[in-house]
Parts: sequence; structure tokens; C-alpha cells
Amino acid sequence: MGSERLLLIVEDDAAFARTLVRSFERRGYAVVCAAGLEAVNAILETQTPGYAVVDLKLAGGNSGLACVQALAEHDAAMLIVVLTGYASIATAVEAIKLGACHYLAKPSNTDDIEAAFSRAEGNVDVELTERATSIKTLEWEKIHETLAEVGFNISEAARRLGMHRRTLARKLEKQRVK
Repeated sequence: MGSERLLLIVEDDAAFARTLVRSFERRGYAVVCAAGLEAVNAILETQTPGYAVVDLKLAGGNSGLACVQALAEHDAAMLIVVLTGYASIATAVEAIKLGACHYLAKPSNTDDIEAAFSRAEGNVDVELTERATSIKTLEWEKIHETLAEVGFNISEAARRLGMHRRTLARKLEKQRVK
């Protein structure tokens, strides 16, 4: 099967994955799914998708960034979009450095994802904002930067941030974007 319309969805939420699969199949994509890095590697042994949608936070505290890295190493031309309910500047930067072409915060739909595939190149005309960053946003970004550094290990991130693990877990749950 040619890779030009083959899409890999890396998502551990089975219901959300089914929704994405149906939607992309209606648009003419052949879709395969994986729930984590092991399944991604198994798929890459036999297929080379042209597109991938990768959830940032996978089951068991695993990071989708490892999947992004494996996919980009397998085929640098693959268009990879990271989709997350835990958006932060730190993880966005890491995703792009590892090979993603775009980074979307949930909720995003199939139209948003497909548009992201077509906007793989940067845009020098993007509007710059004058808005100052709030303390809460800075805290959120520092938390996610630290989480990315420690491979999304909440206990280690809490230690490095100097806070109790449960406090960090509460902050993450409170700020969660669905």
C-alpha cells in the first residue's frame, strides 16, 4: 500500500481513536492505529505511513514524543501532528524538534488535523500578539517543561519543582484541556 494516503493514529483512548479512524476513512485515508511505542514499531516493520497523528500523553504515563521521534527517524518526510490535552510551549518545542510538523491542543477535529498536515511549512506572516504572559501560564509552562525533561514522571517532576507529588497531580488535573 502506498504511503501517500496511509495515516497512523497513535492514541490510547479507544473511543477517540475510533472516531478519528471513521472520520479519516470517510476522507479517503487508509488508517492504522497504535496505542503506544511498541505498536508503532511493529507497524513500521511492514508499513510506512505518509501521515501520523500522535497523542502526547499515552497510557501508563508514557510520552508520545518517543513515538514522534521513532516515526521521524523511520521517514523524515512523514507529516506528524501531535494532538494533546496537555499543551505547553515546552512540549510543543520538543515535538517540533523531534520531527512533528504541527502541534494541536484538544479539542481539535479532523478538519483541524488535516489543515495542520497542509501547513507543514512555517508561516512568516503569522500575527504576533502583544499580550503579556500571565503568572499562571508561566507556571503551567514550567511544569510542562520539567515534565518533558523527566519523561513525564510526575514524582520526579514534583521533586525538581519542589512541590508535593499530589499537589502537582492536582495542578495537572485542574488545568487539563479536553
